[in-house]
Amino acid sequence: MLAKINKIQHQKSGNFFLMAGPCAIESEAMAMEIAEKILTITNKLEIPFIFKASYRKANRSRLDSFTGIGDIDALEILKKVAERFNIPTVTDIHTAEEAAIAAAYVDVLQIPAFLCRQTDLLVAAAKTGKVVNIKKGQFLAPESIEHAITKVKESGSNSVILTDRGTMFGYQDMVVDFRSIPIMQEFGVPVVLDITHSLQTPNQKSGLTGGKPALIETIAKAGIAAGVDGIFLETHPKPSEAKSDGANMLQLDKLENLLIKLVKIRKAII
Repeated sequence: MLAKINKIQHQKSGNFFLMAGPCAIESEAMAMEIAEKILTITNKLEIPFIFKASYRKANRSRLDSFTGIGDIDALEILKKVAERFNIPTVTDIHTAEEAAIAAAYVDVLQIPAFLCRQTDLLVAAAKTGKVVNIKKGQFLAPESIEHAITKVKESGSNSVILTDRGTMFGYQDMVVDFRSIPIMQEFGVPVVLDITHSLQTPNQKSGLTGGKPALIETIAKAGIAAGVDGIFLETHPKPSEAKSDGANMLQLDKLENLLIKLVKIRKAII
């Protein structure tokens, strides 16, 4: 599957692959800073890397929440990141109409967890010819996500990645069921664990989603030990100042130490 993603490096290293970056594009300077830092680390550790950032945040709790700097402006920044560093990029789409637009700028189209059952969105993403990363809904059993894969494949694309971002536990907590990883791998597609969104504490009265970033390393280690093919995470130089999802992001200067540990675990299990 990774071979179908343009520009991805270190495919023969035996490592997991990494989808990482800020929650959303806030500025060109910020995107470049984060991409360059992650690329330096992943090159050192020989980890295949896909830069992640949302060009627009469509799912916000409050009307006054940050949604983006403008769709085309943000997509242009994603394109510049890919060209400057010669790396693939991924962003999420929210409507069928957005699929073709975003596909002109990025290598992987991501289906948000809340939209993983939206047939028209999955079909439109498949028809672009891009790799499609489907996030399993917080409300879905791992067995049920097979129907989303089928929608993409029967629409003309075999290029699918699955990402688990945790399961709702009550109203304001997420848990990761590590049994989901081998179950979803049985569908014959790469399975990724989102180690930052799975630590969200959503539905807060304030309208701002909380998080438990102190547990990122714990979830990541367990995911690698369980055999995930890839890790998804959001990172920022100053999470407390991030315009979206700062409460559950990994501070950028902590990334290298985390990845070093994960690579060691990976080598121990293969």
